[in-house]
Amino acid sequence: MKIRGIIFLLIIGFSLKINSQERVWLDDKLKVTTLNKASYYKIQKTDSKKFIIYFKNGNIFRKYFSVNKRKKGKFEEYYSTGELKTVGTFENDLEEGIWKTYYKSGKIKERGKYKNGEKVGVWKTFYKNL
Repeated sequence: MKIRGIIFLLIIGFSLKINSQERVWLDDKLKVTTLNKASYYKIQKTDSKKFIIYFKNGNIFRKYFSVNKRKKGKFEEYYSTGELKTVGTFENDLEEGIWKTYYKSGKIKERGKYKNGEKVGVWKTFYKNL
């Protein structure tokens, strides 16, 4: 009976270690720093392909996916108050496809297309109605 309890505790401890998360503090250039110099943080997960970077206040700053240390797929960036700021797609660490930027009010600010990380075609800018 005691051996089963010990085995159970070892399994629980091992699974907690595997799923453990560490808060990593980041500066304005998203480089690792100390808490005192940080503007952002991320929760370090060893097995995740989804990355979320947070403002120091706890709101989400960026969400994206990474494969082989390169951004791939949907990308979102937010204002510090929580409103969506930018949305687009990465392919092989380069901007690709339609990208949109929004005002804090939620109205579209800018819209255009990227190809291999370069702006292409017509980009439209929409002005706020005051």
